[in-house]
Amino acid sequence: MSREPGLDAPTIDALLAPLAEFDAALLAVSGGPDSTALLAMAVEWAQRAPARPRLAAATVDHGLRKDSADEAAAVGALCARFGVPHQVLVWRGDKPTTRIQERARAARYALLGAHAREIGAPAIVTAHHLDDQAETALFRLLRGSGVGGLRAMAASVDLDGVALLRPLLGVAKRDLVAACETRGLAYARDPSNDDPHYARTRMRKLAQGLAAEGLDAAALARLARRAGQIEEALARQTQAAEARLGLIATGACEASPLLAEPAEIVQRLLTAAIARVGGRDASRVGLEKIEALALALREARSAGKRFSANLGGARLRCDAKGSVRVEPEPARRKPARR
Repeated sequence: MSREPGLDAPTIDALLAPLAEFDAALLAVSGGPDSTALLAMAVEWAQRAPARPRLAAATVDHGLRKDSADEAAAVGALCARFGVPHQVLVWRGDKPTTRIQERARAARYALLGAHAREIGAPAIVTAHHLDDQAETALFRLLRGSGVGGLRAMAASVDLDGVALLRPLLGVAKRDLVAACETRGLAYARDPSNDDPHYARTRMRKLAQGLAAEGLDAAALARLARRAGQIEEALARQTQAAEARLGLIATGACEASPLLAEPAEIVQRLLTAAIARVGGRDASRVGLEKIEALALALREARSAGKRFSANLGGARLRCDAKGSVRVEPEPARRKPARR
């Protein structure tokens, strides 16, 4: 029997069907309405699932708010009521004073991943939803992200050998709140969600204004989905170009066939080669810097000039004959003492 119009049993079963591929899943439950709804729906789904997976839950206590320990304890009580094993994971040590949310997110995933491996759960499940997806797409759009960034969050990614699942990306937050209220489940309210100091809060306010003009969460999520499709096509084209050129694997190729590729493919090949040689994450190389580098290389070849530039711990060189090489950036000389 349906509990609420948008999230009846068949809908929940369809949303959580990906969990059936795993014999165990760790639910990330903060105590807010989104993850509380996820917990309740997962328990109901598991009772109906033909091959019932083993569920466990974990709450990360970041120690950033005075109520965080009480909220984690409340989640533990709810899990006990549902018969789901629960663990509080504490982020210990000194807390950062800058980029707090970004670093807290990294710590959260690290703690969840470690606990999942400890209990033998091959999957972690989070309650990221449609509104989160829209905010992520908007955040990256405003920061000049490429197509890969605009795809926002994927429904499934690998987290150091553990699958990270986000089965609720198509569900609006209001439906998750309704799921809690219909079941009579209390949930915590994080005051940081209303703090304009955080970028996410500002994105949420901006999104509300855009929604009034027609660019609502569904439209932004649709943009993210279409960007994901384009990203997949570009990734395949990049792989095909690499198979022809070998720049990423060997750090060398001829400039002419490289620059004959579309500009986006050239930039992706250069990014991957520089990241590999420089020992950096490709996402940290910088899209604008890569665009400038690729353009400068193209202009140098058109003028028949040599080219050399450093980026991301690597040096890109092109000689007069048009041979491109990506090498480790030479160590910088220390200034002589006087």
